[in-house]
Amino acid sequence: MALVAPAYVVLLVAYGASTETTDVGYAPLQPIPYSHAVHAGDLGTDCRYCHTTVEVAAPAAIPPTQTCINCHSKDHGPQADSPKLLVLREAFYGGERLPAGLPIPWVRVHDLPDYAYFDHSAHVRRGVGCVMCHGRIDRMEVVYQAKPLSMAWCLECHRNPGPNLRPPDVAPTDMTWAPPPGPAGEELARKLLKEYNIRDIDYLTSCSVCHR
Repeated sequence: MALVAPAYVVLLVAYGASTETTDVGYAPLQPIPYSHAVHAGDLGTDCRYCHTTVEVAAPAAIPPTQTCINCHSKDHGPQADSPKLLVLREAFYGGERLPAGLPIPWVRVHDLPDYAYFDHSAHVRRGVGCVMCHGRIDRMEVVYQAKPLSMAWCLECHRNPGPNLRPPDVAPTDMTWAPPPGPAGEELARKLLKEYNIRDIDYLTSCSVCHR
């Protein structure tokens, strides 16, 4: 028992400090109770309508207030007078607490360490769907971190990216697509690796890819 106890404590602490324990499920309170389940799920709004740079730049871009006002102006649109959208209206039109023109102070949910580099466009344009890293956003009333986003978790995909790729004609924002099971899925993975010119696995797992 004396020999087992130290090992148990080490494993317990390691698990308790892992990203799966400390980061998965993180769902900070936002200034506006924005529901992805309503917008991306019920209404079918494409992620790229708000996150406009996801296919062309490293960051996914937090939408400007104008994007929200396109649908939720003070004169018309859904819930124009809703108290839930007070911060939105004040950020655009000005109000008692916020002068006009200030960005909405959204709280970042998926926040990688500063020493880790991630390029959304490099992944999205090579067949990696949003759901792979963010989970079923279209079902989330409150957005939370669904995956660990740890180094080990990323390397697991980089060592064998084929099964996580989708064909170019399948939108990266399609949350329901899945590869066919069995040999058909394996053949599709090989085909997509060739089509996207993903060959050098040694490069994908090298330090310089994510630490620049």
